[in-house]
Amino acid sequence: MLVATAVPVERDAVARAFPGPSAGPTVHRVAGLLVHRVAGSPPLDLIAAGVGPALAAASTATALTAAALAGTPYDLVVSAGIGGGFPPGAPVGSLVVADEITAADLGAETAEGFVPVTELGFGTVTHRPPEALVRAIADATGATAGAVLTGSTVTGTAARAEALRARHPRALAEAMEGFGVAEAAAAHGVPVLEIRAVSNPVGPRDRAAWRIDDALAALTEGFGKLTPVLRSWNPHEP
Repeated sequence: MLVATAVPVERDAVARAFPGPSAGPTVHRVAGLLVHRVAGSPPLDLIAAGVGPALAAASTATALTAAALAGTPYDLVVSAGIGGGFPPGAPVGSLVVADEITAADLGAETAEGFVPVTELGFGTVTHRPPEALVRAIADATGATAGAVLTGSTVTGTAARAEALRARHPRALAEAMEGFGVAEAAAAHGVPVLEIRAVSNPVGPRDRAAWRIDDALAALTEGFGKLTPVLRSWNPHEP
């Protein structure tokens, strides 16, 4: 399994859920990308893929390609980290698992409103993780399943939050990397998940209200409950 976070502090929060030898994860470099391997069954590779969908896609594709060329392809890719939650469905400190990973702003602004790229006749805006795995993770971790939006710009106003909710009524969370990670996984034919711990409400930007430490702790706790699910999961299930 490959887990791609945006930044090292998120990567380390995931790693803490898998205690191993006192020396910690082993680290190797793949084309400039640091890959932290956590021993176990299944083995787990962690990368800090970078902020935003483009860099996340490039880093994830690099790791996937290297593993495939080495003859040890990944069975699953997970985009993980903290993010904003849409109240009341995803309060601060809660965990969200995506049943759809959607690019919130990939398309065109028109006089009639926003048009997603699919309605322009090309591309895709949504990837859907394996349904059975999403249900199992939600049951095991207490996470809420719903849509997680990816944007190149984080929401910082009430007006944009309202516009996103109107356009995506099933949205529970917002982050910046999931769709990029999902695009890379899809190109390699590998299933994808997105798991987010909520650090702040989506809406007006108020750093004083962020609860990053609480969200990182929720991320660690959530991943700590995943091992039995992943061991029993059949990659051929839809």
